Amino acid sequence: MEPAELAVAAPAPPAPVPTDQLHFAMPPKHDTPEEERRHRKERLAAALRLFGRFGFEEGVAGHITARDPEFTDHFWVNPFGMSFKHITVSDLILVNHKGQVVEGRYHVNQAAFAIHSQIHRARPDVVAAAHSHSTYGRALSALGELLEPITQDVCAFYEDHALFDDYTGVVVDEEEGRRIATALGPHKAVVLRNHGLLTVGDTVDAAAWWFITMERSCQVQLAAKAAGKPVLIDQAGARHTRGQLGNDLAAWINYQPLYQQITRSEPELLG
Repeated sequence: MEPAELAVAAPAPPAPVPTDQLHFAMPPKHDTPEEERRHRKERLAAALRLFGRFGFEEGVAGHITARDPEFTDHFWVNPFGMSFKHITVSDLILVNHKGQVVEGRYHVNQAAFAIHSQIHRARPDVVAAAHSHSTYGRALSALGELLEPITQDVCAFYEDHALFDDYTGVVVDEEEGRRIATALGPHKAVVLRNHGLLTVGDTVDAAAWWFITMERSCQVQLAAKAAGKPVLIDQAGARHTRGQLGNDLAAWINYQPLYQQITRSEPELLG
């Protein structure tokens, strides 16, 4: 028998799975305000836990807000004086446009109201806003600098963040909040000089992701400049990359692994 007759036919390669059968998470749709409210509160509690995990706490400073889907001039926020690491859905408080707590049994951080109420008022497109006294955000803010296009990730902020170039102490009045909202303008983030970072998004997930990746971008910029002279990505490249990475849907998608991590490791936060 010839060798060719002994050859075994090669197995056929596996057939590709149709793309419409592959799972890819997208922001959920809700049938009722109650469902959407519960969803936003769960995402808010998870984001606060993540901020605690990443060390973004500094005493009682720091807050994330989520606009209520039904009472749109009200927002949900973390209670004053409670550790990010301990917050659950049931701990969150609802604050009206006057800064009064209308649901919950804890006080509101007056700085949270002064800043966030004006941002939510000025930006109807904003569902959530995040601010905390993170280490590298404060370091960059002390320099009064913006982020530069030195990495792929930071290009999400290219020409889409601003500097509030003033400092007048702890923000406790609405006029200062209005000035910060004006500085933010249409952008996704603002560096508050000598203070820290603030980010916004059309979901809690997006606002939280922008803060987390902005903080890391501050760290990278400070490290790169300490080591030498960073090579900038040119304007065309930075703008193109922002178009790919800089929208709130991209932020939502990037955030999902973090949401999965925190809810699986700390499921009690949903209680």
